[in-house]
Amino acid sequence: MVLGGRWTDGGRSISTMSNSESRPPSVDTLARSLASSGLPHPLCVDIAREAIAAGDPASATIRAAHLARTLLMPVVNATGVLLHTNLGRAPVGAQQTARPINVEFDLATGERGSRQTAVGQLFARLCGGEAAMVVNNNAAAVMLVLAALAYDRGVAVSRGESVEIGGAFRVPDVMEQSGATLVDVGTTNRTRLSDYSKAIARQGADIALTMKVHPSNFRIDGFVEETTVAELATLSVPVVADIGSGLIDSNCPWLSGPPPAWLANEPAAKQSLEHGAALVTFSGDKLLGGPQAGIIVGRRDLVAACARHPLARALRPGGLVLSSLQATALAYLDKSAATTIPFWRMVAAPMQQLRDRATAICAATGVGSGEEMQALPGAGSAPGISMPSFGVVLAGDHLAALRGYSTPVIGRVRDGRTFIDLRSVDPEDDRIVIDALRTLS
Repeated sequence: MVLGGRWTDGGRSISTMSNSESRPPSVDTLARSLASSGLPHPLCVDIAREAIAAGDPASATIRAAHLARTLLMPVVNATGVLLHTNLGRAPVGAQQTARPINVEFDLATGERGSRQTAVGQLFARLCGGEAAMVVNNNAAAVMLVLAALAYDRGVAVSRGESVEIGGAFRVPDVMEQSGATLVDVGTTNRTRLSDYSKAIARQGADIALTMKVHPSNFRIDGFVEETTVAELATLSVPVVADIGSGLIDSNCPWLSGPPPAWLANEPAAKQSLEHGAALVTFSGDKLLGGPQAGIIVGRRDLVAACARHPLARALRPGGLVLSSLQATALAYLDKSAATTIPFWRMVAAPMQQLRDRATAICAATGVGSGEEMQALPGAGSAPGISMPSFGVVLAGDHLAALRGYSTPVIGRVRDGRTFIDLRSVDPEDDRIVIDALRTLS
């Protein structure tokens, strides 16, 4: 018998919930309650359904917050790794009006043009090459060069440069996928010009290119010997220099002072071409400081052969990348790169300025202390090299809490302490760092 919301069974009294109490909320009602998450309503509907299906409608808010954190968003890079691959490498501010741009339209003739013309001519001028073209990253640049110029033929590479770098990019695998054949020469630690000469003499016309590969984050010290681009250029086949990290000119004419000491052994596009490289390939989002892209620059006939290859269309960049690269190239040409390209601003920041910022942050938050530290170029650029820096150090591991701030602050932990390296933080983001640190106290 039911008595006022309770029922009896053999003398026992058992509570029951009314239908309104036991019924879960509707999907639509729960989804609308998630509007403050900022997620589009269809995603909120998906989250509401998952929460209800799990028997835990109250978890919808947490589920929405978790999904929002899986989306791309601005963060503060306080790791001290200036070109942090996981954080998009070189920071780039993309600004473009919502108008069409002449990506493949020749304004002089009114006919269809090439998307390579505008940016290609700028990089050719910057690097001292006859021509240049752009693809979507440096791996694509290397792949295209090999496919266009060495398909079904050999490419001589030092064993010490047949490397694997980040993202499982392996020189032997790239060779295989391009249709070229890897010809190992020399030994892991010592490769001489005579090793290349012997390979070419043995295989003759089957050798299409020699290639010098930037080792990225791999380095051999000790009893070593390598063959320079200038030496390779004396051989009977073209040399391709994959310099990877994208230093335009070893003299860094866009800086007011001498080149940074940590760049001393970094190969540069301009000097590689001057030393006889037929083609140079490099990344747009490393030392160049631009968007993700791969640049191929050098001999006009070889660049043209790459542009004609069917892969070129599959690997071509879009208008946003080309516009950003154009702005980057123009900044180098007008010598404003040191102030307009964020990467070079980070590099040029004086130590005293970093100290002053750290002192101000500690004073504003009442936590941490200022300390010297070492920053890294990152992204495989200048392997094994660091640069002096300064920042804020906190006792304990606060990485998760800092990541959880509305604008995530990404630091690093060592020996049980949290490091906020200010060389990789834009000064305009110091306020974000301060607000995030205040949430820790």
